[in-house]
Amino acid sequence: MIARLLAGFLGLCWIAACLAAPARAGTLDLQGHFTQGGLVFGTTDPGAQVRLDGRHVRVSPIGHFLLGFGRDHSAEAHLEVTFPDGATERRTLAIAARKYRIQRIDGLPPKMVTPPEEVLARIHAEAARIAAARAEDRPEPLFESGFIWPAVGPISGVFGSQRILNGEPRRPHFGLDIAAPPGSPVVAPADGIVVIAETDMYYTGGTVLLDHGYGLTSVYSHMSDVAVTVGQRVRQGDRIGSVGATGRATGPHLDWRINWFDQRLDPAYFVPPMPAPPAE
Repeated sequence: MIARLLAGFLGLCWIAACLAAPARAGTLDLQGHFTQGGLVFGTTDPGAQVRLDGRHVRVSPIGHFLLGFGRDHSAEAHLEVTFPDGATERRTLAIAARKYRIQRIDGLPPKMVTPPEEVLARIHAEAARIAAARAEDRPEPLFESGFIWPAVGPISGVFGSQRILNGEPRRPHFGLDIAAPPGSPVVAPADGIVVIAETDMYYTGGTVLLDHGYGLTSVYSHMSDVAVTVGQRVRQGDRIGSVGATGRATGPHLDWRINWFDQRLDPAYFVPPMPAPPAE
């Protein structure tokens, strides 16, 4: 439920603030994490036009919209809202910078750190497919189901950390890693539509991408099996696969990533504290 999302994600009741009564003329309310990796929920007048740094932002029929700020977002973002009566409000949003950890991972097969020439076309094709899925602007606010943890276990990797693989600097880690026994269930943390469901992608192995609407997508990687198919609608809590160590991985874990279009977001902002593992 959306109440769970906002209690854990925003620390306030968005239902009471934003859904109990229609917005008044000229309304612009923003709630969320104004920081690198953060997501913000907005409310404005139905029919208003919203732009962030010049980019059109989808607004729901009742005036709701999303804004996302990636790992390396600059210190400011520029929001412009044009209300149905033609009036315009502009705000400069201050985006807080974050300090990121350095994470060293050794023992990876050399081909997973520096891939051989013959697999580069495959890698580029898979990356292009994921980028195209993240560029979609599905007009269904499926994210309003709220978010739960997709797996339960220790956090073994955090968002934004600089990766040193086999001693070689590589791209930052854009997800959150959850260590869990192989075969542990992976569930959909929110309602969504399956856009990608592959058992053997080069870097990410068993991979599922869910579209939650309004440019919000999530990816689940390194799974030992994939339990959904492209086009399938899933509800929060539905099993989508199992924890594994496929692709570029040194042990069983789930790599969970969230994007707002091309902006990389921190999954930790979407959920309450990790629950205790189930008793054996």
